[in-house]
Amino acid sequence: MAFSSAEAAGDLEKLQKAFQQVTAVFGSVDAILEAFGLANMPSAQRYGILFGFLVFITTVSAVLALLILGGSFKRIAEQAVTGKPTLLTSTEVRKERPLLLETLLEGRERLQKNYSPPTLTDQLTNLTQMLLNVAPDPVEDDDEEEDSTQQHGEEKKSHKERYVPPYYEENYSSAYRKCQDQPGGKVLSGRPEARFEAYARGFAGCGPYTSLDYRRSYARQYESICCATHQSDDKYTELFDQRPADIIGRFVRLEAMSVDRHLNELFHLTDGSPRLDKKAYDPLEVWGFQPEGPFRTPNDMHKSFVFQRKFNEAGFAMVHSVTERITGVILLTNDAPEHLSIQMEPPIMAPNNQGTQQQMEACFLLLDRLFAYGYRRIQMAVDSQDPDGNKLANRLGFTFEGVLLRHMVLKDASRDSSIYGLLNSDWKKGARAVLFGKLYGEAALKIDQTNEQREAEKDEQSKKLAEMKEKETTTESKKQA
Repeated sequence: MAFSSAEAAGDLEKLQKAFQQVTAVFGSVDAILEAFGLANMPSAQRYGILFGFLVFITTVSAVLALLILGGSFKRIAEQAVTGKPTLLTSTEVRKERPLLLETLLEGRERLQKNYSPPTLTDQLTNLTQMLLNVAPDPVEDDDEEEDSTQQHGEEKKSHKERYVPPYYEENYSSAYRKCQDQPGGKVLSGRPEARFEAYARGFAGCGPYTSLDYRRSYARQYESICCATHQSDDKYTELFDQRPADIIGRFVRLEAMSVDRHLNELFHLTDGSPRLDKKAYDPLEVWGFQPEGPFRTPNDMHKSFVFQRKFNEAGFAMVHSVTERITGVILLTNDAPEHLSIQMEPPIMAPNNQGTQQQMEACFLLLDRLFAYGYRRIQMAVDSQDPDGNKLANRLGFTFEGVLLRHMVLKDASRDSSIYGLLNSDWKKGARAVLFGKLYGEAALKIDQTNEQREAEKDEQSKKLAEMKEKETTTESKKQA
């Protein structure tokens, strides 16, 4: 419907008149209602509309106050000038975490005097030794001194004996024969036994107390890594001769932490200084959420939790498979064998190594071996403000179980911890397969599962045949008796 100019002018005049009345009698509620044509409405509706108007004004005022007092307008102005976001990083948030009251710190110090400090060591703990590979070690006896007057002038003799761990030879021989029947790939030209030896080393190196399915999987992975080329065979054969206890992965290997071998390189890796093609960074990006650090000298790091182990802890250095340089360390704490549980700490790494295949594989290698030894639960307790640690727990397949408020006191400040758990049942039902596929690809996962099914069936057949043979031997012995 079209409106005439006279009608439009009349409406405009009415609106202007209404606003003039509002401004003239602003202090009168009834006048305001009269101006908007609400005077004849029932009282309940009039006051409802008035109340809604007041709520609207209050809400808008509160939002504006929060934007101003919360610094949003200030950040917007800064971003307009710098062109960069001004939100606090996780490291800056950690810096601004309030310290505990002096009375609480004094109370903590007083309570700690009731207990003797735990015994610490920078040597291998029993937990570390258990998780490492086993292998025969050359043991050299002291030279036997002969009396110079002994007949025929016999010279001094030196004997070398080779210590062989329990069940090692038996496991090595059976694995060698198994790989002869079914090698994991093409035989290297000129080295027909390379695959058999690699598989046997990997299988027997897992020790007699890990699960069979784990030993078979680790041995196949080790075989494929060693026998990819002639160069890789040379490399890992030499590495086995020098460091047979290392846990081998495709991207990284785990070495038991050693002060002489790892201290200086780890210090320079995490002190924030530029390294090779990496730029300088704030060392708090590494140590901000750790109990100690950054460290001023390598000696300070040596005295810290990084190298000083309790009896129920273990520490491993992560060494890149190609560059042979340390990429970080990974620690296990709170080992409780009576409950078949243990805690894994987020790896300590330079910022550029966070989220890499090396980090993920190092965690996978330890998780797989811990469950193979019979642990039922592996826990991660991560600072609730640590984004990298929380993200890692989720990527590894851990289940978020809740937040422990005021869980710890670190660097004189309160820490809330996000608790994550991974159970052996979850690992077997799919968590391991998902992580294996992420690391090595779906094709490698399918091969691993196929090999496991085939070898499990073959082992079961061999077991049945051995039982039947033993039964027949027993029966014949009884008849002869």
